[in-house]
Amino acid sequence: MIEIDGSYGSGGGQILRTAIGLSALTGKPCRIYNIRARRGNPGLREQHRQAILAVNDLAQGELQNAKLSSQEITFYPGKAFKGGHLKVNISTAGSIGLVLQALLIPATRLSSLEIEIVGGATWGKWAPPLSYIENVLSPLLMKVGYLVKVVTLKEGFYPKGGAEVKVKVNKAKFILWRLLELGEICSIRGISVASLSLREQKVAERQREVAEQRIFNYFKIKSQIDVKYVPVICPGSGIQLWLSTANTILGANALGEKGKKAELVGGEGAENLIREYESGGALDSHTADQILPYLALAGGEMKVAKITDHCKTNIWVIEKFLPVKFEIKEEIISCAKS
Repeated sequence: MIEIDGSYGSGGGQILRTAIGLSALTGKPCRIYNIRARRGNPGLREQHRQAILAVNDLAQGELQNAKLSSQEITFYPGKAFKGGHLKVNISTAGSIGLVLQALLIPATRLSSLEIEIVGGATWGKWAPPLSYIENVLSPLLMKVGYLVKVVTLKEGFYPKGGAEVKVKVNKAKFILWRLLELGEICSIRGISVASLSLREQKVAERQREVAEQRIFNYFKIKSQIDVKYVPVICPGSGIQLWLSTANTILGANALGEKGKKAELVGGEGAENLIREYESGGALDSHTADQILPYLALAGGEMKVAKITDHCKTNIWVIEKFLPVKFEIKEEIISCAKS
């Protein structure tokens, strides 16, 4: 039984998602305690609960005490995975991106899997938009030998959700990964999304216009940002940007909120992208910690924008489950079998 202190390091839900995902992958049971103990609302929130329930369903395991606000759970993964098709129902506006963060780790061992997600949010607070998974994380995983295809059938915004998504995964064939240089910029693209109710105010166009202008002023490159209005059960907007080079992809985003001008959303997204580029890393600061489990499975090294507390915490969790050792030298993270 692997014991995980959920208050360690950054002390957030990422500890839970990585630990449950790796427990299912390796077949090693785990107990996680002090879950989000230092947060204002400690214990399991609904989106954390949905993520671990989905992994438990995939791994056909036994999950104990997975109740709302629970600060301790125990997970015994099953010996046989449920292949083919997995349906996940999210009754709230829980982040689909965070549910996938947990599910995609054990899914690496399946020959093929189609995940159908009904409910939840593709755009939400403190979570990666699904467009980030589709346009930044998935292409990077492909470079390391893991094919993940995301199709959004219906968008959903915080606080009501209501999205519909399909994800197709093929068994990973990991290759040694070395990603140390950013490389020359090939293109800058993005998507500016808003609910149909905001079309008259041209919210998506206004987000795009400011983002494109800021990007051109800095990079001297004309970006291609698509505009999309979507039918949803509650209003919302957001922008996801991605910068592609010959070697890698950097991502950045911003979320609309009530009272927040569209121009501010677009400008914030562009400034976030510029900040990630200026860091000189081959991966942006948010992608760095999310890709660590796959770096551990593949082996190799990568230069990141910033060594965050999330990175250090995720490394701590991964080394408890896998026979690997990470090293950090300045902004370069390397991983090899221990």
